Amino acid sequence: MSYVLAFLGFAALIILHEAGHFAAAKAVGMRVERFSLFFGPMLVKVRRGETEYGIGPLPLGGYVKITGMNPHEELPPEIVPRAYYNQPVWKRVVVILAGPAVNLLIAFVLLTAIFLSQGVGVTKNGQLVGTNVIAPGSLQPPASSFLKAGDRILAVDGRSGLTVEQISATIGSHRCAGTPVAGCRSTTPVSLVVRRDGRLLHFSVYPRYDPVDKRPRIGFGFAVAVRSLGPLGAAREAVSQMWYATHTTVSTIARIFEPKVRSQLHSVVGGFKVTQQLFAFNVTRALYTLAVISLLLAVVNLFPFLPLDGGHVFWALAEKVRGRRISFDVLERAGAVGFVLIMIIFVIGLSNDISTLTGQGFNTR
Repeated sequence: MSYVLAFLGFAALIILHEAGHFAAAKAVGMRVERFSLFFGPMLVKVRRGETEYGIGPLPLGGYVKITGMNPHEELPPEIVPRAYYNQPVWKRVVVILAGPAVNLLIAFVLLTAIFLSQGVGVTKNGQLVGTNVIAPGSLQPPASSFLKAGDRILAVDGRSGLTVEQISATIGSHRCAGTPVAGCRSTTPVSLVVRRDGRLLHFSVYPRYDPVDKRPRIGFGFAVAVRSLGPLGAAREAVSQMWYATHTTVSTIARIFEPKVRSQLHSVVGGFKVTQQLFAFNVTRALYTLAVISLLLAVVNLFPFLPLDGGHVFWALAEKVRGRRISFDVLERAGAVGFVLIMIIFVIGLSNDISTLTGQGFNTR
């Protein structure tokens, strides 16, 4: 089911992006020939008026075909006035920006709804403040055999009133025999007292050594202290998160030739896998991820390289400044250069995805 939900989420982002182009083109009087979800020859199609709607076999995107985006295209005389390149620059810019604008709107609405319903994590000195409650979706063996999300830890090894740091330190004090190796079991168990649904429960759990954290753990995460937000506060937090994600993305791509930064790039394959994993145990985090992906689709699409939306806007504005139409041959050469740049970024991201998936995988918990 998580794969289906992730697929539907990505499909919705594609459909709504293209629907933005489609609606804007119709609104300014352009002729839309085709609206396709996915690429390739349409497997299913239906015609309504002058537009053909369908679904292709390759789930790698979608497209809206507007008449006259190639000025060399031969068109019947009655259609020529509605062709894309015969429209004023402002109409073309509106149509092109409508797709990324929809993605920005999706990100804003989803993030605002999430912050309004879930609140925002409390921070202290720039760090999230944890609580002694076990976070949903964080349980792993051996704790998953004893504890449940929402359990409140009251005492560890007979000591009560501990902070999150003290709880972790107490659990980590139970060592394996000899030199610790990944997954080795501690020689002594941790004694836990938790409150669950008003009842006090006692457990003895043997921690296992985690080489990543370099300490024994029993396999759970602490829930973060949360502060409730009203509509305006949720909207502000959404804008703040959107700005942070945008700044991070642009900075990463601008520094793509730095090995450490380049390793942080991921493609749509990684985005889909992370979303699928999150849908399996935490729908809210999955929706948050989809919101961020929608935002990044808008940001990357606005880069001024053809065939991206930003490239179409750049050359339309260049035509406006120049005062006359730019040769389509120039646009084709610019499009070839832009395509190569996009493919380089995609291949780097895909390579990182493959390396991650064949290694330890994406850590989504």
